[in-house]
Amino acid sequence: MKNKTGWVQYFSFFHYPLAFLFLLSVIMMGCDGQDEKYEPVRHEKITYDGTIIAAGDSLTAGYGVMEYEAYPILLEKKLQKNGYNWQVINAGVSGETSSGMLSRIQWIIGRHPDIVILETGANDGLRGIPISVISANIKKAVEQLQQAEIVVVLAGMQVVQNLGEDYNHDFASLYPAIAKKYETIFIPFFLKEVGGEPSLNQADTIHPTAEGYKIITDVLYPYVVEAIAAAKR
Repeated sequence: MKNKTGWVQYFSFFHYPLAFLFLLSVIMMGCDGQDEKYEPVRHEKITYDGTIIAAGDSLTAGYGVMEYEAYPILLEKKLQKNGYNWQVINAGVSGETSSGMLSRIQWIIGRHPDIVILETGANDGLRGIPISVISANIKKAVEQLQQAEIVVVLAGMQVVQNLGEDYNHDFASLYPAIAKKYETIFIPFFLKEVGGEPSLNQADTIHPTAEGYKIITDVLYPYVVEAIAAAKR
């Protein structure tokens, strides 16, 4: 006897009744669905009322914690919970100095944000970089952002180690001086209620824990709401 070929070889309706029933059910299912309109799955793009870029060093990036525990995501959630449909993008770079921040300001501007939260200078303070250099870098960054019609929220910082009374004083003073000169929205101290609190900082005593970032978010929130109002004008 010659070997069977094709579908008959594999699905002989006489030898494989179950195969016949399966094929029949598939055909019937196809017929039943002929009158139904096919609806493709739509992946709608999320739209926001505005964009905030959180620009900073490891304190913004969220060194040592999960991405969703750092303040940018927490801030976005808090804003949206309170009716502000704004996106917050984390543009923090660990280890960055004010010089590094200045070098990527045009990249930040190119993302077309409405608001930039500018947190920089902490690593400069750790390295004892001259106050004049830090001040000049932050001024240039603010100037470029404002020229692009971006609302600037400047975060004040303090040195975390003793580099001398004069240096510590001048470092802390440069932020309010710049904020006043350029009329930016000003956060007096980014780490308010968190800096120096062992339970709210990691083992290095510098970087906040997840709980610390919750407090930072609450500290920043009213200033960001003020910035949103300014951006809408």
